[in-house]
Amino acid sequence: MQEKEFKLANITLRGLAFGDPQKPMILALHGWLDNAASFIPLAKYLSDYYVLAVDLTGHGLSDHRGPDSHYNLMDYVYDIHELVESQGWQNFILLGHSMGGIIGSIYTSCFPEKVSRYISIESFGPISKEAESSPQHLRESIESRLKAGRSEGKHPTSLDTTIQTRAKAGDLDIESATLLVNRNVERVEDGYRFRTDRRLRTISSLRVTPPQAEAFIRGISRPTLVINGDKGYEMMKKVLRERQAWVANLISAECEGGHHLHMDKPQAVASEIVNFLNMPVDTQTT
Repeated sequence: MQEKEFKLANITLRGLAFGDPQKPMILALHGWLDNAASFIPLAKYLSDYYVLAVDLTGHGLSDHRGPDSHYNLMDYVYDIHELVESQGWQNFILLGHSMGGIIGSIYTSCFPEKVSRYISIESFGPISKEAESSPQHLRESIESRLKAGRSEGKHPTSLDTTIQTRAKAGDLDIESATLLVNRNVERVEDGYRFRTDRRLRTISSLRVTPPQAEAFIRGISRPTLVINGDKGYEMMKKVLRERQAWVANLISAECEGGHHLHMDKPQAVASEIVNFLNMPVDTQTT
C-alpha cells in the first residue's frame, strides 16, 4: 500500500495505491464521508489488479474546495476527469461505492472511451427528484449552507468514541470503522480534528430530474456490474430493479452484508468482481 498525491490545477487529490502499476488499473471511488481507506479490505483480494483508491475532494487527505465554493455532484465528475487527463489514463476499470458509484455512473456515461468496465457497489446512477421539487430543495440547500457557516465545527474528543459512533451510524464492523476514522481524523495539540470538510454535510443545491438520471444511465455503454448487500439499503435495490433494463450489458449480484459490504465482507465482493472482469465482453448480459 502506497500513499499517492496528484496535483491538479486548483486542488491536490491524494489516495492509496495497492499492487503492481503494470497490472490492469482499477480506479476506486469511495462513498460520502468515507475515504480511500474504504478499499483496503477489498484490495487484498484483487491482487491481479492495480487498485488506485482516491480521496474525493473534501474527504480524507485530499484538499478542500475553496472558501467560496461548495460540493456539487457534477464537480466530482470534473475532478475525476481532470485527474484522468493529467495522468493520461486509458482503458481503466472504474469502481465506485455509494456516492462513488454515482459519480462513476455519470463519468462512464460521459467519457466511455476512458472506461473499459464499470462496477458499482450499493448504488446505480444519480439520486433523482421531480423538477417541481427544485425550488424547495434549493431553498433548503441555501439555508443549510448559511447555518453551517454560522456555526462552529465539532471535533472528536476521543478516537475510540468516534470509531464507535462511526460504526453505529454506518452499520459497520469496528475494524472497518477504524480504517475510515484513522484517515478522516488527525491528531492536533488539544486532541483530534476531522480532516473532512464540514460543508460536505450541507444539502446539495440540486438533484437531477428522473429523465436526466435515465439519460445518464442509458448512456452507459460499458460492461457493468452492480453489487448490493443483502442487508444493504432497500432504496439501492429498488433503484436497480427500476433501472437495470436501461443498460444492455449489465450483471447484478447480491452478497452478504450491509451498505459497506466491500469492507465488512470483502472476499465475496472481490469474487464477484474478479468473475465479472474475467468474462469475455460478449458474454456479459443482464
